[in-house]
Amino acid sequence: MTDSVLTGVSVASAFAGMRSVVPVMFRAGCPDCRGRFELAASALRLAIGASSRTTFYSFTCPDCGVAVRKPAGERIVELLTGGGVRTLRLHSTL
Repeated sequence: MTDSVLTGVSVASAFAGMRSVVPVMFRAGCPDCRGRFELAASALRLAIGASSRTTFYSFTCPDCGVAVRKPAGERIVELLTGGGVRTLRLHSTL
C-alpha cells in the first residue's frame, strides 16, 4: 500500500465496525467480612509458582480493606490470564 491510499481515511471510518471493549469483571468474596463483590482485572494479581501451593491470586477487599490471598488452580489461572489480570511468575531460589 502506498501512502496515497491511506490519505483521506477518517478516524470514524478506520474504526467502523469495531465494537467497544467491555472490561472483564470477576466475582470474588472476602473470607474476613464475608462480603461478595465484583472486581476489575486491574484489582487482582496472579502469582504463578512451581506448584499448586505457590500459585494464587490476591486482592484487597473493597468492603473491609483486608488483603485476601486464595489458591488458583489451572482453570482459575486460565480465566484470570484470559481476563487481563497482571501475572507474576515466581521462580524457585534453589
